[in-house]
Amino acid sequence: MNDKATHTATGALRLILDGAMTIYNAVETKARLLEALENATILELDLSQVEEIDTAGFQLLILTKRESMKENKILRLVGHSPAVREMIGFYNMDAYFGDPLVIPADH
Repeated sequence: MNDKATHTATGALRLILDGAMTIYNAVETKARLLEALENATILELDLSQVEEIDTAGFQLLILTKRESMKENKILRLVGHSPAVREMIGFYNMDAYFGDPLVIPADH
């Protein structure tokens, strides 16, 4: 998984994740997510380039959300890829993340 971080016009740190969020790279992904959260008051995770996500990857999103709440920080998930939309929908966790999830009209 490759990622890159930029700052948005609103001051949020935007971390763009791409590739796979799976058990095979969970340790690395966890470190990147927690480091980004540590360095931000508002963290936006751009998930538009995530091609594959399994339960381990989804658990990392939950962990990041939980840690953001514990530290009184804001976490936003943006740009949900089809794989991410499917996983969030499968577990019915849309409300937990609190971000608007745009689902195309053909679904």
